[in-house]
Amino acid sequence: MAKLEFIFDFASPNAYLSFKVLPEILNRTGASLKINPVLLGGLFKLTNNKPPMVAFDEVQGKLEYEMLETTRFISRHNLSNFRFNPHFPINSITLMRGLIAAQKLDLEHIYLNAVLSAMWEHELKMDDPEIAISIWNNAGLDGEKIMNMTQKDEIKNILKENTDAAVNRGVFGVPTFFVESEIFFGKERLGQVEEALGAR
Repeated sequence: MAKLEFIFDFASPNAYLSFKVLPEILNRTGASLKINPVLLGGLFKLTNNKPPMVAFDEVQGKLEYEMLETTRFISRHNLSNFRFNPHFPINSITLMRGLIAAQKLDLEHIYLNAVLSAMWEHELKMDDPEIAISIWNNAGLDGEKIMNMTQKDEIKNILKENTDAAVNRGVFGVPTFFVESEIFFGKERLGQVEEALGAR
């Protein structure tokens, strides 16, 4: 069975959009999915990358075109629940450590869906610890337990190691995908990702 690895951070709206489309691709290809949590801010720092709103701010027409492409993607895949979070950019470090904790508790799927929905559908300020714990609890998770786990050195080190390892593999942003050793960046490459999975 082919395996798709998703280099992931909640901080990216394109990670949300990609995640919502992946089930169709996995169903068509029979591939399995591995979510690899990293810290997007760490990727930017280590690779000297910048968010599009900064990198392309002075390029005439570029940000407008990026928004047009996003609108097309949302329409094509019927992702009408998406809302751009008014608190963007959100510091995702606690959320990403929480994801690692959820993975260790075999609760990844519930955690992913709860946080993605809160951030990119309900426009919540998810770097507020009280809001995060409330969302986790409402999803049936033990919010206090997860928050406590985010403060453990083991969890912190895993996120740092994941981020460093991703950079060493050529990753500079999110969403990035690997099919075996082949790298793909951006939601616009999901067609290529599906082709690569289908060839395995």
